[in-house]
Amino acid sequence: MQVQANWENQLLDLAGNVPHPHTRPFFSYWAGDASLRKAYKQAEKITSQHSKSFYFASGLLPEEKRSAVRALYAFCRTVDDIVDEATVDQDAQLDYWRGMVENASFADNDLVAAAWVDTLSRYHIPRHYALQLINGVARDLSQSRYQTFDELATYCYGVASTVGLMSMYIIGFKSNEAVPYAIKLGVALQMTNILRDVGEDYRNGRLYLPREELAFYGIQESDIAEGRNTENWRQFMSFQIERTRQLYEESWAGVKMLEPEGQLAIGAASVFYQGILEQIEKNDYDVFSHRASLSTMEKVSRIPSLWLRVKSL
Repeated sequence: MQVQANWENQLLDLAGNVPHPHTRPFFSYWAGDASLRKAYKQAEKITSQHSKSFYFASGLLPEEKRSAVRALYAFCRTVDDIVDEATVDQDAQLDYWRGMVENASFADNDLVAAAWVDTLSRYHIPRHYALQLINGVARDLSQSRYQTFDELATYCYGVASTVGLMSMYIIGFKSNEAVPYAIKLGVALQMTNILRDVGEDYRNGRLYLPREELAFYGIQESDIAEGRNTENWRQFMSFQIERTRQLYEESWAGVKMLEPEGQLAIGAASVFYQGILEQIEKNDYDVFSHRASLSTMEKVSRIPSLWLRVKSL
């Protein structure tokens, strides 16, 4: 029996014991509602513009669920942009989205909110996951450093594991046994983002890497500020990548707990992001002057082996 780390227990407590949904979603959004169709099209546009990997992976879902997860992405992207790009009234804007989640109230011309409210209600997504996402993103307004991995894992839960938990309600899952795996996959995905974007995040005033672990490898903030790709840095990054890979591997068992039509899409998200870790290694761990990414063809080339792995579940 695998012993759970402290951070895993903490994140399970945050997720809560939500009863498994037995009510199937009522598919209705194409039923003659032109304004709602326009809202979902806007969510699709935002997804395609901001995340090629998410757009590609979600394209492997059936149409209804594909549109719903893109509404989820557009919601997450919009809230994230409030923190990263808005210069005034950030708290008020975040409160607007909290009110939208809690009361389904939003401005008449807000297409993203219209699509997201419809998705929230049709798929019976627990509202507290959406609120945790907003609060997780808002954490960037007050905290820019993390002392331990346990602290960082809590941040990853807020901004990424919550997305996985909400996605499960759209895709469909067999039992609550899937919850720990969704949480772990979310942490792995966010850690991949963090490792890829070290240089960019630091230039924006944020350092998500655990200070405790940086110190263990003899790395100071000045090394990151100056983009020093030293041997100590490469060893540190190698450790981070191996731990993140382990999280991906441990989360894979959760894929078979999803409805079959969604397994390939979630598997693709996992595989694509693991490919980013490979690119970081190929770049000799230089995340200061190179941004690791996969081309469309590199993603496509991973689908056949992924399909076989999913079919063997």
